[in-house]
Amino acid sequence: MDQFLLVLVSGIASGAIYGLMGLGLVIVYRATDVVNFALASLATLGLYAAITFHDNGAAVLVGVLGAVVVTVVAGLLVREVVIRPLGQGRLFAALVVTMGVALIAESVVSSVWGTQPKSFPSIVDGTVRLRGVAIPAQSLLTIAVAGVAMGLVAFLFGRTTTGSAMRAVAESADTAQVVGISAQRIARLAWALGLGLGALAACLYAPKVGLAPTVLSAPLFRAFAGIFLGGLNSMYGAVVGGLAVGVLENLGASYVSASFRDTFVFTFTVLVLLIRPQGLFGTRTFQRV
Repeated sequence: MDQFLLVLVSGIASGAIYGLMGLGLVIVYRATDVVNFALASLATLGLYAAITFHDNGAAVLVGVLGAVVVTVVAGLLVREVVIRPLGQGRLFAALVVTMGVALIAESVVSSVWGTQPKSFPSIVDGTVRLRGVAIPAQSLLTIAVAGVAMGLVAFLFGRTTTGSAMRAVAESADTAQVVGISAQRIARLAWALGLGLGALAACLYAPKVGLAPTVLSAPLFRAFAGIFLGGLNSMYGAVVGGLAVGVLENLGASYVSASFRDTFVFTFTVLVLLIRPQGLFGTRTFQRV
C-alpha cells in the first residue's frame, strides 16, 4: 500500500506536468489552429536562461519567472515573424514551420550552453510524510502549482471578458471579428498564455531530470498523448488526459516493467482513439460537402 501511494503521487505529479503542457498546446490550437511543436524547445530555451540567472546569483523563483518571460517573448517573436505571415488555414505549413523552429531552438541551446547535461535546482527539498510514506516535497509542490495554474486558466476562460473573447475566437474567428473582437490580439494572448504554461511545466519537470537540449522531448510527446486521449479541442480533456498518462506510465513502470512505460501509455491511447476518435472529451467536427 505504501508503494502504491508513492507511485500514485509520482504519477499525478508527472501527469500534472503533462496536463499543464497539454493545456498550453490546446489553448494555442483553439485560438490559431496551430499545433505548436516548438513549445518544448522554446521552453528549453527558457530553462537555460533560468539556470543562467541562477548561476549569477538569482533566486530559484526569479529564475523560474525569467524562464517564463524568455519563453513567452521567444514564442511571440516566432508567432509574429514566421507563423502570422502564413495566414489562416495553413495547418500543415504551420506544423512544419514549428518543427523547424524547434530544431533551430535546440541548435541555439546546444551552441550557447553546450550539450553536457546540467542540474536544475529544486524549488523545495526534502520529503513530506503522508500516511507514513515519505513523499518528495517537489512532487507535492508540482501538483499544487499545476493545480493552481489550471484553476486560474479555468477562471480566465469562465469568468472574464478576455476569456469569453478567447472562447468566441475558438468557435469562429470571423464571427468574433464581426462583433468587434480582434482575432490577432486574442491569438497573441493565446500564444503568450500557452507558452507561459509550457515554461511553467518545464520548470516543474527539470529538477527531476536535469537539463539537456532535448530534455522536454519526452514530456512533449506524452502531453500530445494526453491531448489525443482527452480530445484535441478540449482544455478539460488535455488536463484529464495528461493526468491519465502520468498515472498510467508510473503504474506500468512500477508493476509491469519500466521498459514498457511508453508502450503501455500509447497502446492505451490508441485503443481509446479506435473507439472514440475525437478523444474522451473532444467533439466531432462535421463539414458539409
